[in-house]
Amino acid sequence: MERRHSKGFTLLELLVVLVILGLLASIVGPRLLNQVSGSKSKTTRLQIEEFATALDLYYLDVGRFPSSSEGLEALVSAPDSARFWNGPYLKKKVIRPDAWGNEFIYESPGDHGEYDLYSLGADNREGGEGDAADIVSWQ
Repeated sequence: MERRHSKGFTLLELLVVLVILGLLASIVGPRLLNQVSGSKSKTTRLQIEEFATALDLYYLDVGRFPSSSEGLEALVSAPDSARFWNGPYLKKKVIRPDAWGNEFIYESPGDHGEYDLYSLGADNREGGEGDAADIVSWQ
């Protein structure tokens, strides 16, 4: 009797491959997610640095930082009270939200300096740890 050679995989071979893939996913998955969340924090920190540079340029032209009511919009469109405004001070000419899609908080005068600029992090609440930690301009 002649034995036929199958060109497919046995059920056992498929199960072994699935178990190996599952183990790899359980090891690599959390590390990948941590990298993504860390990237959002770094992106938001870079945005704050970009705003800080633009605010310094605004200050050099106008002689003061935008008020809280004028906000970051003063960096892309001239407020009525900014006599020597020479902007826009941002390359993209838009105020983008942080990496989680939340608006930045700008207060002038600030509690920590001439102005406070910060993001509330992933949870959009004050405080928090890790990905939910606030990202601030004064640190």
